Amino acid sequence: MADREYLEWPFLEPRHRALAIELDAWAHEHLSGAHATDIDAECRALVRSLGEAGWLAHAIGGTAYGGATERIDTRAVCLIRETLARHSALADFAFAMQGLGSGAITLFGTDAQKARYLAPVARGAAIAAFALSEPSAGSDVAALACAARADGDGYVLDGEKTWVSNGGIADFYVVFARTGEAPGSRGITAFVVEANTPGFTIAERIEVIAPHPLARLRFTNCRVHAAQRIGDPAGGFKVAMATLDVFRTSVAAAALGFARRALDEALRRATTRQMFGQALADFQLTQAKLATMATGIDAAALLTYRAAWLRDRGRPVTVEAAMAKMTATETAQQVIDAAMQIFGGLGVVADETVARLYSEIRPLRIYEGATEVQQLIVARGIIKSFREHEALHG
Repeated sequence: MADREYLEWPFLEPRHRALAIELDAWAHEHLSGAHATDIDAECRALVRSLGEAGWLAHAIGGTAYGGATERIDTRAVCLIRETLARHSALADFAFAMQGLGSGAITLFGTDAQKARYLAPVARGAAIAAFALSEPSAGSDVAALACAARADGDGYVLDGEKTWVSNGGIADFYVVFARTGEAPGSRGITAFVVEANTPGFTIAERIEVIAPHPLARLRFTNCRVHAAQRIGDPAGGFKVAMATLDVFRTSVAAAALGFARRALDEALRRATTRQMFGQALADFQLTQAKLATMATGIDAAALLTYRAAWLRDRGRPVTVEAAMAKMTATETAQQVIDAAMQIFGGLGVVADETVARLYSEIRPLRIYEGATEVQQLIVARGIIKSFREHEALHG
C-alpha cells in the first residue's frame, strides 16, 4: 500500500502502528487473495494459519484465555481487518467471524465458558459463529421467533436462523432465542450451541456473490444445558447489541481495506495506461476521480478510528460506530466502482482485483445492519441527545 500516513494519526498508538506493519508483511507472504475453489477448506485453513501466527489472539479478550489483551482492543481489531481485507477478503472474513462468533462469550461469558471456548478460538483450533438473523427477523431483532423454553436443568430450542456466516463449518454457534419473559427485545436470551448437539442441523447452505461459508440453521427439540446460557435470562438483546457495537466498527475498517486496495489498483492503472499520447492519470477527469476517491477514504477512516478510539476509552459508541459503518461501506462501494471505471473493459474481467473487490464490498453495506438501519441509529441517537440537552438547558 502506497499511503501509510494514517498510521501516524493520534487515534493510534505506537503498538498499533507496529501491529499493522507486521501484519502487512505477514499477509504479503501468506495470503494470495485469489478465489478459492473449496471455500470451506480455505476458511478452515485460514483460521488455523491466523491462529498459529497469533493474530486471532486479538479477536478475543482475556489473557488467561489466549487473548492479546484483557479487553478487546478495538483499534487493533480494526487495523487487522483493514490490513487483511486489503490482501484477502476471505482472510478478513475468517478473522472477523472468530471475533464476532465468540464476542458474546468474551463480553458476558462465565469463566467456565471462556475457558472452554475462547482459548481454542484464539489458537484457530475451533471456529465460531454468531446466529442472530432469522427468515423474518433481520434488522428487527425484536421480531425473533426461534424459541427456547426452560425445561429441567436446561432449555429446548426450536426454530431457524439464517444468513449465519461460518454456518456449516463452525464448531459452536452463539444463538439468540426467545425465552418469553417479556415481549419484543426484552424476552430474548443468548446460548452457546455446539455443532454436534442433537436437534441441531444445517438446513441449507447459501451461496452469495462474495463466497464464504453461509447457512440456514434449524433447531428441533435441541436441548442445551443451562450452563450454556450466556448472560442473564432475557438479557440476550443486550448481549447481541454489545457484541455488534464492538465489531460493527471493524466492518467499516474492512471496507477501508477494500477501498485502499481499489485506490492503489486505480493509481497503478492510471499512471501506466497510455491514451492519446499521455498517461490516463494526466487527464483532469481522471485526477478529479482519484481526488474524490482519496478524500472519501480519509473521511471514512477518520470516522472509523474515532469510533474505535472512543470504545477503547470506555465510551458508548453506538452512534459513532453506525456513522463509521455507514460512511465507510458506502464510500468503499463508490471508490471501487470508480476504480473499475478507470480500468475500462479490463475492470469487469472476473480475475481482475477490482472486479473481485466489487463483489466483495457489496455485502458489507447490508450485514451487521444495512446502511438504512445505520441511518436510523444515527438519527435516533442525535435526536435523543438534542432532546436531553433541551430538557436540561431549555
